[in-house]
Amino acid sequence: MRHTLLVLAHPRPDSLTARTAAQMQLRIKEAGGTVDLLDLYAEDSDPRLTPADEPDWEDREKRYSPEAHAHMDRITAADDILVVFPVWWFAPPAVVKGWIDRVWNYGFAYGRSRPRLAGKRMLWLGLAGGTYEDYAKTGLATALDLQLRVGVSEFCGIAESSVTLLHGTELSGVPQALRPARVAEVLEAAGAALDDHLPR
Repeated sequence: MRHTLLVLAHPRPDSLTARTAAQMQLRIKEAGGTVDLLDLYAEDSDPRLTPADEPDWEDREKRYSPEAHAHMDRITAADDILVVFPVWWFAPPAVVKGWIDRVWNYGFAYGRSRPRLAGKRMLWLGLAGGTYEDYAKTGLATALDLQLRVGVSEFCGIAESSVTLLHGTELSGVPQALRPARVAEVLEAAGAALDDHLPR
């Protein structure tokens, strides 16, 4: 039985991003796993890096803020990490970047001869309004992959990591009658990504 830290990054609980995270939570539990839902907005996670959480390159044993250490404990307890987020300005929301800055910190996530996070699996699941073709043509999908999979996961010792984008998730241009079918397609694609990259 594997334990998943499911990180949600969207301010609206009725968003498609939140619905996707809820569906992933259900699938993991139905498969026999356990889930710790970390809703960054609902838990009022502060993305600002203050001196309390700034890395000290001369002290890898630095004690960071209580909030940062509480999140570190939740990461440590997880076998798998799943981050569900909307793609805004071709990047994750600022709250995700702030979470990385404050929690994936020197002495915890990196800066050790033996990475503490090695052996975990990670899936970045982004909901993108644009098409697959647009992202491929401009190189934006590659940029996100390098930023998240290489720049965060692999840098912190998580070799089994992937970035999956769910395209066409902007529903404002979809007629009301067709939206349920589109939502179902997105949730199905999310489930397939979960099965492919974080098999139970």
